[in-house]
Amino acid sequence: MKNETTRDNNRYFLIDNKVCSLKSYYQKLLSKDYRILTQYNLPYRSDPMSNSKIFLTLTVPEDIGEERLDSTLAKLMPEYSRTTIQNWIKNRQITVNGKVVKRKYRLTGNEYLSVQFTPDQPLSIDPEPIDLNIHWSDEHLIIINKPSGLIVHPGAGNLQGTMMNGLLHLYPELAYLPRAGIVHRLDKNTTGLLVVARTEEARKSLVSQLAKSTMKRIYQAVCEGVLIAGMTINKPISRHPKDRLRMTISNEGKSAISHVRVNQKFRSHTLIEVALETGRTHQIRVHLNSIGHPLVGDNRYGCRTILPKAADGELIQYLRGFQRQALHAGELSLIHPKTNKDQSWQVNPPEDFQKLVDLLTADIQSQNSKRETFSM
Repeated sequence: MKNETTRDNNRYFLIDNKVCSLKSYYQKLLSKDYRILTQYNLPYRSDPMSNSKIFLTLTVPEDIGEERLDSTLAKLMPEYSRTTIQNWIKNRQITVNGKVVKRKYRLTGNEYLSVQFTPDQPLSIDPEPIDLNIHWSDEHLIIINKPSGLIVHPGAGNLQGTMMNGLLHLYPELAYLPRAGIVHRLDKNTTGLLVVARTEEARKSLVSQLAKSTMKRIYQAVCEGVLIAGMTINKPISRHPKDRLRMTISNEGKSAISHVRVNQKFRSHTLIEVALETGRTHQIRVHLNSIGHPLVGDNRYGCRTILPKAADGELIQYLRGFQRQALHAGELSLIHPKTNKDQSWQVNPPEDFQKLVDLLTADIQSQNSKRETFSM
């Protein structure tokens, strides 16, 4: 057994019974929960970090049982998705004992597999030293507390200064993951928790959890008007037909479900908690506007800047000057992709959100005090 290696680009390695590249080998050496069992000297004719073809030969373990070719390769090469492997088989890039077979071909053990593929190129996004608030991290996940004003990933007109640029500066290996490991997003002016995958195995787990709605995301928000009680909003959402920067309720849209709970009622506003069952673009903002209770500060989705009658001057000024949606992703829960245990994280709202709640609380307390004095 060997616990360290020189930078030899002509090797692939077997770690915990999984074949991995040199890059992953070095990454996994940093994790204490991996044990190197042996090394495979595998013939190929290129640097694995280039875009030239890689040629691998693998031996199927004896105890594999009768398992499909695509399933076996997905276990031996977990850094590549099942879809990618199936495309290799379809394109005749994989042979079993020198023969081209179908993906459903059953292996029994000790077969020789030959694999030819071109590795993915790293993201062409420039790393930047951006001050990211890393709330928590380990070898598999990064939990970020995103501030207002930070865009999650580059887009048209925003190629720099994003969270992705900052992540690539702190964790260069993320360049080899789709979207640098980012699996969900928050709007530019929404604050709170985001999870980022550090490995392909973790990324696939997070994507699966999002698809199955087992990843829980709970938001705090302040909406206009007084909500009588909590509710579930089940309205499909699609892109607005005329304004491509907006989303809208549409019977032809994708399913969107938000569970709303009332936390505190004010005179003209409500502090609510929203749990997402789905994760459509602008979902909470669109759903709350659709029931006549847009978020404070959300001028794109119906905010009317409602002012409580005879309110204090400081509250009036603050409501008029609140120029972002009052929305905060305060709680995130998921199944850890390595330990399979439930984990959750919570963060308090930022100062501007909390001041809004404090001023609205002081307003209703003041009015209640005036009523009590008048009734005496």
